[in-house]
Amino acid sequence: MWTFEKKSKKPELRNTILIEGLPGIGNVGKIALDFIISETKAVKLFEVSSYSFPHSVFINENNLVELPSIEIYYRKFDDERPDLLLLTGDIQPIDEESCYEFCDKILDVAQEFGCKEVITIGGIGLSEIPKNPKIMCTGNNKRIISKYKKNTGISDKLYGVVGPIIGVSGLLVGLSKKRNIDAVCLLAETLGHPAYVAVKEAQLILKILDQKLKLKIDLKSLDKEIKDLEKQMKEKAKDIRKMSELKNRKSLKQFGDVNYIG
Repeated sequence: MWTFEKKSKKPELRNTILIEGLPGIGNVGKIALDFIISETKAVKLFEVSSYSFPHSVFINENNLVELPSIEIYYRKFDDERPDLLLLTGDIQPIDEESCYEFCDKILDVAQEFGCKEVITIGGIGLSEIPKNPKIMCTGNNKRIISKYKKNTGISDKLYGVVGPIIGVSGLLVGLSKKRNIDAVCLLAETLGHPAYVAVKEAQLILKILDQKLKLKIDLKSLDKEIKDLEKQMKEKAKDIRKMSELKNRKSLKQFGDVNYIG
């Protein structure tokens, strides 16, 4: 069961694009989404909760407990830019059934706001920190892949290189096809260690989104936030990994060696 608690008045959005950035390898997506939310002054629309979330809480800097949460923000622009729905949070569903249910619910919300496109963000886990991380993409049709490849240097040659995309970042793209929604997944090479915070890699993704969506964000300001961000993300990354490790291990055995998770 999923509860979407409304936090603001329902906006009128147009040409809406949903961007997802939940925790995963390097937390590439979460770092990128949190920065977009902050820079664009996006408004919180929903807080999502569920009994299928991990039965754990986080300890914050004030030594108080916080329930894990997932949130949807929106940003409405007054010019030709597409309006945005922004999906971020502390966790993502950690078992197969709840992940499918969650993604279907998110797409229900997206369609309610006339969503025309879905973008998901994640990391490709490597054994070492890449000096020059590559950005790769896949999608549910050639048209959307071409749109994001054009003039960006992105590679779409993933077959035989990247393992199955497990989690929300993959399922949202796949399930969007059933609803005739164009969807693309942007993946950055990064270190596949639970304590690593892929700020540099997130910056590369942000540059592409800024170019394609004309977000007008100040990427230089991200450098100023890196130290605080790294500290927060390292602590939560450890907690998140502990929450999901046992269930993920069971799921991954059927795939063999996997170098990408959600």
